[in-house]
Amino acid sequence: MSDSSRSHDEAPGEGLDRQIDRLEDRRDAKADARAAGDLRGQRARSSAERLLTRSTSGAIYAVATLVCVLAGPLATTALIAAEAWLCCSEFFRICRMGGRMPNDALGLLAALAFPVAIYAHGILAATVVLFVLLMACACWYVFTPRASVADVAVTAFGPLYTSLSFSSVVLIRQFDPGLDGALLTFGVMLSIWANDAFAYFVGSAIGSHKLVPRISPNKSVEGFFGGLVGSVVVWVLLAVFVVDALTVPTAVVLGLIVGLAGVVGDLFESRLKRGVGVKDSGNLMPGHGGLLDRSDSMLFGCMAALFLLIFGGVL
Repeated sequence: MSDSSRSHDEAPGEGLDRQIDRLEDRRDAKADARAAGDLRGQRARSSAERLLTRSTSGAIYAVATLVCVLAGPLATTALIAAEAWLCCSEFFRICRMGGRMPNDALGLLAALAFPVAIYAHGILAATVVLFVLLMACACWYVFTPRASVADVAVTAFGPLYTSLSFSSVVLIRQFDPGLDGALLTFGVMLSIWANDAFAYFVGSAIGSHKLVPRISPNKSVEGFFGGLVGSVVVWVLLAVFVVDALTVPTAVVLGLIVGLAGVVGDLFESRLKRGVGVKDSGNLMPGHGGLLDRSDSMLFGCMAALFLLIFGGVL
């Protein structure tokens, strides 16, 4: 066989080797990005998994809430008491990470007591719980040398922030024990969830201007306005289909104010976490973090809704 024939026979093999070498070089060049999970495919898969996890846990939470709200004021109170206790526990965890030493027993007991007292005897009973909480904190401070004023402050503030504000849901549900009351209560909560969901999707799609980058770098101005639209849509639906005393213009105003209050609640909790260097308040809800992470908007938003519904003559 001639040399020219041998060269011709070996050329395809050499070409294949060179292609393999180039592929290996490309793979090696992406090794660091692959290890960091920064490849395009990895990012897309990770985003899809996070969205699925977040949506699934959020749907379970929403269904459980709907079932309790439909079951009546007592079931709603039990749900809110349990959630308030968990949120207060996560708040105290954040405080301890910041160097404070709250009295968990006093704070968590008050967190359970606020919604139960409001269900049983209304706002007057809540003031009694508040008085007992403050007296207990004062006695603890007087007879515990290691306790500081800051420890007392976070002990008292924890149940007020997480439980007393959350108890607004109980009050809204109690105004009408029937189906209309259940739909209104769930609608108020749904408007806040819609605010969060619309803000997330709009911000992810077109968000380019940071809202408060030092506190919550993922929030955008575009997402903020998208969230308000979601809140207004739910309130308008409540006015049209559920609450006869609620006009559409009033529903738009309520949607904007409740949505804004929810954003403030979200940013407040974000500021708490950033102050101690944690991303989530807990890990109870996959894709969301802790229950306080999921309820931060609800705490201020539902309280704002209660006041607006009362002052607006709806309740």
